[in-house]
Amino acid sequence: MKRESFIARNPSVLVFLAALAIFTLVVTVASEGMGAGLISTSFVKTLGKTLCLCLIAVAMDLVWGFAGILSLGHFAFFGLGGYMIGMWLMYERTRDIVVASLANAPIPPTPAEIDAAIGTQIFGVVGSSDFPAIWFFSSSLTMQLILVVLVPGLLALVFGWLAFRSRVTGVYLSILTQAMTLALALYLFQNDSGLRGNNGLSGLQNLPGVTASQSLVSLWFLWASAFALGCGYLLAAWVVSGKFGSVIRGIRDDEARVRFLGYSVEGYKLFIFTLTAVIAGIAGALYYPQAGIINPAEVAPIASIYLAVWVAIGGRGRLYGAVIGAAFVSLVSSWFTGGQVPSVNLGFYTVNWVEWWQVILGLSFVLVTLFAPKGIGGLVDLVQGVLVPNRHGADYGPDQGSLMEREGRE
Repeated sequence: MKRESFIARNPSVLVFLAALAIFTLVVTVASEGMGAGLISTSFVKTLGKTLCLCLIAVAMDLVWGFAGILSLGHFAFFGLGGYMIGMWLMYERTRDIVVASLANAPIPPTPAEIDAAIGTQIFGVVGSSDFPAIWFFSSSLTMQLILVVLVPGLLALVFGWLAFRSRVTGVYLSILTQAMTLALALYLFQNDSGLRGNNGLSGLQNLPGVTASQSLVSLWFLWASAFALGCGYLLAAWVVSGKFGSVIRGIRDDEARVRFLGYSVEGYKLFIFTLTAVIAGIAGALYYPQAGIINPAEVAPIASIYLAVWVAIGGRGRLYGAVIGAAFVSLVSSWFTGGQVPSVNLGFYTVNWVEWWQVILGLSFVLVTLFAPKGIGGLVDLVQGVLVPNRHGADYGPDQGSLMEREGRE
């Protein structure tokens, strides 16, 4: 029997990659950076950031939709990736400014004087001028890129090992991940955290040594974000397509049964948790240079809750659903909160959409959960004419999409 190729078994992957390539090409041609000017530079940045959010949504769908681990802390890994690359960007940008300002000094400055001036520029806002130990590799792009992967991965590995070996599951695990995120955010808010406290890292949109315009730089980040999303989607689809994917779905639906069959449930969960943390860190490292700033508020637990909402609205357990949900909510959020939607005067009350957007988002999550558990991604089934199997008997597992007893026998 001839074994089908990965693409043959997963044609939706090829469709997604083709759609992503066409989208990137169209935006590139229509952008200001290429001269057409049909799409503004600010909107190109918004689209690039949206692609990064789609990437972390894929990671969230992998850990929650397929493995059944509702993590309310994945935005912490996203923020850590942003902080790691932000340290290099801020250091090198400040170094360029300091060197330029001291270029006409009567006596050329020593390297120690340059470092002291850089430290004063960066940490003067928190009353310090010394570089903390965590900035040791900030002058090396290679090392900071390694830390983008290493720091979120190690945090997830240690946290996951402690949680999964104790067999913490369900809502208790969700609470623990949220507590981890809150603890990290509170630590980053402190001035002595070494990351400028509440001020965060700023000016990240300025690439050191690059004289190209922002319109062109925004395209570079759009391409990088699209490439990362394509690779992340391909990796996630490969992970869930084979035997490994069957095992993590089994863990989601009936963890005790999978453990009884002899599989190392904790090992599988730890691998997925760590892998998705690394993907989230990479997404964050691409997002914040486009945003231009990162502060501890970005790591707050509410951000991870929003992430779960995006995946639920898009349709968890479907990688393309996670992408659809993140893109839809991100772009609609930018539209509502950007002041582009006029307020509605009801006479007795004026509806300001900037204030009401979060209420709308919350109601959408509730309505989708109650009436459309497959989310927006479920519409793909209607387009394809896919009928839901006639299922009988009790669920194999508690989640949407679990097989039924009779269906399993048939």
